[in-house]
Amino acid sequence: METQLEILEAETLKLTSGERAALAQRLLASLDEDAEIEDAWADEVERRIADVESGAVQVIPIAEALGQVRAALK
Repeated sequence: METQLEILEAETLKLTSGERAALAQRLLASLDEDAEIEDAWADEVERRIADVESGAVQVIPIAEALGQVRAALK
């Protein structure tokens, strides 16, 4: 008697290579999910947006930021 995993594998191998690749990506992504971490990042993003909108932090154009980084690396 075939196990559920063996049945899934057999059915999956009938998919096109693109479909199998998409399924593999989704399965791998499902292993990395951690709701606590996702929630923490969402909170951090909201905090940073609020800081920018309130003027608590000053944003600078990317070209200027990269220039500062390049100068600091010299």
